[in-house]
Amino acid sequence: MQSIIAFIVVFGSIVFFHELGHFIFAKRSGILVREFAIGFGPKIIGINKGETLYTVRLLPMGGYVRMAGDDADVIELQPGYRIGMLLNNQNEVTKIVLNQNKQLPDMLFLEVEKADLQKELWVEGYDEDEKLVRYHIARNAVIEENGSELIIAPYDRQFNSKSVGKRAMTIFAGPLFNFILSVFIFIIIAFITGVPTYEPVIAGVVKDSPAAVAGMQKGDVVTSIDGKSIDSWQELSDAIQKNPKKDLTLDVTRGDSHKTLTVTPEKKDIEGQSIGQIGVQYQSPVEKNPAKALLFGFTETYHWIIKIFTILGALITGGFTIDALSGPVGIYKATEEVAKYGVVNIMNWAAVLSINLGIMNLLPLPALDGGRLLFFGFEALRGKPVDRQKEGMVHFVGIVLLMILMIAVTWNDIQRFFF
Repeated sequence: MQSIIAFIVVFGSIVFFHELGHFIFAKRSGILVREFAIGFGPKIIGINKGETLYTVRLLPMGGYVRMAGDDADVIELQPGYRIGMLLNNQNEVTKIVLNQNKQLPDMLFLEVEKADLQKELWVEGYDEDEKLVRYHIARNAVIEENGSELIIAPYDRQFNSKSVGKRAMTIFAGPLFNFILSVFIFIIIAFITGVPTYEPVIAGVVKDSPAAVAGMQKGDVVTSIDGKSIDSWQELSDAIQKNPKKDLTLDVTRGDSHKTLTVTPEKKDIEGQSIGQIGVQYQSPVEKNPAKALLFGFTETYHWIIKIFTILGALITGGFTIDALSGPVGIYKATEEVAKYGVVNIMNWAAVLSINLGIMNLLPLPALDGGRLLFFGFEALRGKPVDRQKEGMVHFVGIVLLMILMIAVTWNDIQRFFF
């Protein structure tokens, strides 16, 4: 149960913040948002607030923000439709009822001749006296069909009516909020545990190791190697690993005294590569500093962005395998393992996952945010949008391929972890 709760909180949070980015910038751009969904598939919970439906859906594989102007969002009143209408005090249509199985008080009936529900907002047709009449439609009018209501979306409130910049920012905001979430989490971690200083302080010495033979002790601070000053544990580690079987002169500070030690790293073969080791342990000292805690959120996020891009590059150049990917099952199992080591480790895992989701969504692949941004780039260069049908087909193919990949990855995860 602890693992399930941890998975729901971690995965739900990063998906929620991703979609929240899309949602906030869509609203700021004046786009009508029809639904804010966490998950896919059948609806578990649905709450209507204002003009947006907020839902939690069955399959925890992501989420979406459905904006007015999508292909599935087109509302048309075809000639010959018989509709019911409710009017306000200004004689504007506030509700249009299709397939009327009930009659509301003050409802007027009209046989549609033609209508414009996007730009000029009117409907024209024959009333019960067979007289041709026209009514203006309110901007917030509702269409009801079989008990389900849908607010009309004037063209200026549709996604595709906005400038390239606003559309691009609305799409980019999802990954951006994933990075913001990771910064926020790392800041909280820094306030809880302190900020690592990464100083080259020896936390422990393995018995009979080259470090012990050289006289190194717990608490020693290494200040230089072969006369070259060092400031971080990474510099010390790199120098040792690159010089197996070579004598190194280390200057160390021990309390109030300074000592010079000579150590010879022993040679170890790891994954076909020879590296040097001297047998010391490391535990980064930390300091409680609010200013450094804030900075740590940004530097740690940047560090992981670079690291994930490095791993992606290695995957591409070193040969891609499906075992390098994980779906919801793999993420659940990893979360289950991380949850054993406490809340701070779960928070760190959530921050890294959030960065990973942001980067993956920015890849220029169809159906992903990066693929849509790529089309916006083409539009900006050409000065006109790419044909919507062609773009839609590319994204559709992308969605199908991604779903196939997701199924393959999930099945691979199930076999790997349960069989």
